[in-house]
Amino acid sequence: MTSRGFSPTGIRFENIEKRYGGLAALRRIRFEIAPGECVALAGRNGSGKTTLLRIAAGLVCPSSGELTFPSAAGASAGAAPVTSKTEAVRAKPSAGFVAHATMVYDELTAEENLLLFARLQQTPNATERVEKLLHEVGLFDRRSSLVRTFSRGMRQRVAIARALLHEPSILLLDEPSTGLDPQGVGWLAATLRQLRDAGCTILMSLHGESEISMLATRAIRLDAGLIVADTRTGAEVRSILTFADA
Repeated sequence: MTSRGFSPTGIRFENIEKRYGGLAALRRIRFEIAPGECVALAGRNGSGKTTLLRIAAGLVCPSSGELTFPSAAGASAGAAPVTSKTEAVRAKPSAGFVAHATMVYDELTAEENLLLFARLQQTPNATERVEKLLHEVGLFDRRSSLVRTFSRGMRQRVAIARALLHEPSILLLDEPSTGLDPQGVGWLAATLRQLRDAGCTILMSLHGESEISMLATRAIRLDAGLIVADTRTGAEVRSILTFADA
């Protein structure tokens, strides 16, 4: 999936809080993801998983706290507190994000969608990179079709390809297997395994056990904006994922 090595980068959440008026979506979230780690976020709807991912992607600014990206060598990229949306976006430009909504343009073709984002991200050799990804996600034969004609699973494949365009060192995924058929889930699992093994840091929200969850080297469960379980403190991945889905 990737043609170059990653510069291993972690993610550090330091007392992150997010409030929407009187509602606390996240409350003093404090943990660190090591460079190259694959972490599964679990929790019921409304537990704070999506908010945490959006903060990590730089799309939402925390109400308080610091978000930093330490390197494997111990240095820190974006070490200053993330205090504005502009700073948040700038903090980790190499992160790839797949949201629960695909966020693709219906009136563009699959190829046009990817070329647009490749050029916005200043991806080298954009045309070749897009063609390669279209082959890998199984959409090359439909590259000239408008996305509005695609099924939910096909749209999800376009969204995943978009996140991989610039070969990110950090990949953030919000329920990435949504809409995918068994073949698509198998393809995604193989792709994420290759990225994980190459040193990409992965943070993904999941529901229950699956072929995707088996890739996780660590699992964290959120409840009402708090971390209530972490395999780093002795919990088992399976118990975290199955409890959250109950």
